Amino acid sequence: MSGSGARAAAAHGVLPADTTEDVRKRGAGVSTQVAVLPVGSFEQHGAYLPLATDTLVACAVAREIAAAYPVHLLPPVTVSCSHEHAAWPGTVSISSTTLHAIVRDMADSLRRSGVEALVVVNGHGGNYVLGNVVQEASARGERMALFPAAEDWEAARERAGVVTSLLTDMHAGEIETSILLHAHPEFLRPGHETADFTADDRRHLLTTGMSAYTESGVIGRPSLATAEKGKSLLASLVEDFAPYFELLTSGELPASGELAASGELAAPGELAAREAPVSGELPGAVRG
Repeated sequence: MSGSGARAAAAHGVLPADTTEDVRKRGAGVSTQVAVLPVGSFEQHGAYLPLATDTLVACAVAREIAAAYPVHLLPPVTVSCSHEHAAWPGTVSISSTTLHAIVRDMADSLRRSGVEALVVVNGHGGNYVLGNVVQEASARGERMALFPAAEDWEAARERAGVVTSLLTDMHAGEIETSILLHAHPEFLRPGHETADFTADDRRHLLTTGMSAYTESGVIGRPSLATAEKGKSLLASLVEDFAPYFELLTSGELPASGELAASGELAAPGELAAREAPVSGELPGAVRG
């Protein structure tokens, strides 16, 4: 599936440039309209990445998806649950209940205007509540998904030649820095080449926050980042979005166990699970 060149150009920035007629025409060509909502954060990412890094990453992923699939690209949620970064100046958070309400309200509003399905593209690990939002919506019979999954990030990491494991690459590391080097190099400051710091055992993170594990705010190996890796990461994620789109636009959502049994709609990230073990954590998208 591919979007038009004009569509790709219209989504060149953080904010989509669609008109209401663009949305109307796109909706007329699909059986089920799907909206894509980037959710980022506003939190410290070391001395070289901006506070808006997670939002920029989520928008880059969503923008590439919108260029390849007939989806309704939404503006990002730019402040979310960054409480673990409260020790650093500039970080701003909202409560998990507020984020839950924002996403649910947006999904309700979209359905009233004829957009039946919503994909939440999460760019920040502290947004644990987004999993609950999707679970609860699905239980109500609504069409909603959370992307990317850990398997999608693992597949992207392998295909892009990212050296750092998902466990080590927690925050402002190889993956996030690579994506910004490709998608938004103008936002980077000097210093990522010498900022490597690892802390793989973070079992008390929820209790102590990030400051107990890093002085710089960095946990990962940003020195290994390249723009080429960032481009490949995004390309892999776009490819792995296909099962999500097919699932949300199918006539009937499958019953429990049908995806694994049929083999026709592979569970999201199934390819990654076959190719490599999953670390159980994501880059900034699911943890920091």
